[in-house]
Amino acid sequence: MLKLSLDALQIIDAIDRRGSFAGAAKEMFRVPSTISYTVGKLEEDLGVQLFERAGPKIELTAAGRELLREGRYLLKAAGDLECRVRRVSSGWETEFVIGMDSLFSPIALSEDITEFYACADQTRLCIVQESLSGTWEALLDGRVDLLIAAAGEGPSGGGYAALPLAQIPFVFTVSPAHPLARLSRPLTKDDLQEYRAISVADSARRLPVRTVGLLFGQDVLTVPDMRTKYEFQAAAVGFGFLPEPWARHGIESGLLIEKDVEEARSAETFYLAWRSAEEGQALKWWIDRMQKNPSLLRLLKTP
Repeated sequence: MLKLSLDALQIIDAIDRRGSFAGAAKEMFRVPSTISYTVGKLEEDLGVQLFERAGPKIELTAAGRELLREGRYLLKAAGDLECRVRRVSSGWETEFVIGMDSLFSPIALSEDITEFYACADQTRLCIVQESLSGTWEALLDGRVDLLIAAAGEGPSGGGYAALPLAQIPFVFTVSPAHPLARLSRPLTKDDLQEYRAISVADSARRLPVRTVGLLFGQDVLTVPDMRTKYEFQAAAVGFGFLPEPWARHGIESGLLIEKDVEEARSAETFYLAWRSAEEGQALKWWIDRMQKNPSLLRLLKTP
């Protein structure tokens, strides 16, 4: 059995803050003898002296300071736990995890997050990023509670609800220094086959991974996210399709040029999705919030 109780920690904390046993007793609405007995019993049980007593003046010993320093973390954790338990009884999740495709920027949700904390300050919020099918896998595996801007339609099998938020067009771009930039006609498969493509890795571990806009047997440099893909294309290491806002930024900056291709990439639909069996208050809040402001352009992580 533990010899240390939260009640004893609260007493030691109050003594330290108030500077005396009498001050702690007054704060905690107890008689001083109860405070003295609790401290003495704890010192006896632990086999250490917690306070140096010199008349009315008391000071924590080194052991006492260490106990209080770590004990205050326990008191805070216990207080947080009480709040979270009360939240659960009212329907609010203790933790809520949002998943986003790596194409988008979590900081763009800062205003939404601030307003969420205003009404759910005891719900811990976590944001994770995946790519392509990896977003859907995270939802189905229970690693995230809500997908904001998940790429493409979800996998078969159900178990989730999904609402399309927006379609984002993609543009084929190369660096002005790339050999393909010199061709004045629409690029064919044979033209592209000779050179290296840049592709964002699908983060799925279990679901079939997606590959977009690649030719069979083509040389491919696989990178972790869209920003890295953009940078390698601007450096003339390879080519590929970029989201239209990214492509426009690169073209206007002179880092990229747009090229026509015989087989263009269709616009990508991005979804808001959640497990259909879930019904917590945090989930309801975020679904309502995203439906009221469904624009994904504000979330794009442009270069």
